[in-house]
Amino acid sequence: MSQDTYVALDLEMTGLSAKQDRIIEIGAVLVENDEIREVFSTFVNPRCQLTERIVEITGITQADVNDAPEIREILTPLSEFIGERVLLGHRILFDYSFLKRAFVNAGMTFEKCGIDTLKLARICLPQLPSKRLSDLCAYYGIAQQAHRALEDAKAAHFLYQRLKAEFDMPESFRPQQLVYKVKKEASASKKQKERLLSLMRQHKLTMTTEIESMSKNEVSRLTDQILAKYGR
Repeated sequence: MSQDTYVALDLEMTGLSAKQDRIIEIGAVLVENDEIREVFSTFVNPRCQLTERIVEITGITQADVNDAPEIREILTPLSEFIGERVLLGHRILFDYSFLKRAFVNAGMTFEKCGIDTLKLARICLPQLPSKRLSDLCAYYGIAQQAHRALEDAKAAHFLYQRLKAEFDMPESFRPQQLVYKVKKEASASKKQKERLLSLMRQHKLTMTTEIESMSKNEVSRLTDQILAKYGR
């Protein structure tokens, strides 16, 4: 697999759990022969309310995502953009886990190899106290608008180029199979949704996620949380 042709990828999400949180922005950069050829960038409607913390960190607002396409509408064009190419990113398995779950839930296959610039930085630059993308970009003088998907994807690409030019370590730079196992999530039943809505009304709670977009596990998890906190 070529190490100079790949797709640098970054996502912004509502949180850090692929099982519970949702994608709100996708940025990808097609690189051929070490040069950026094309970009893919879109907001994603998560069908839930963004927390103040996420808005503060990313600068992405509710208005940005409300009229954006949902993840299922984006998967086919994103898959076509990536093709059979290797994925590259800073902590790439983290972003891959969110996408893999989305593809599986849509009944689509998504198996990729990847190059992780975080792992490379740990091998190549062990003396640096921080291996965060922003700190590595500062170390190399790479301009970056942190916590925006396309800008972070570009930053990972430029960081990779600097590491590849500076360190002659072919085995460390070789793409590896990305492994994240996930099963398709079942849809919530009508009875489950009715019970959850009844509990919400009973305890005067406000839904922050559109119930029709929730899986069986998500509805069950939220129901259990309400019962644990408020009782029946």
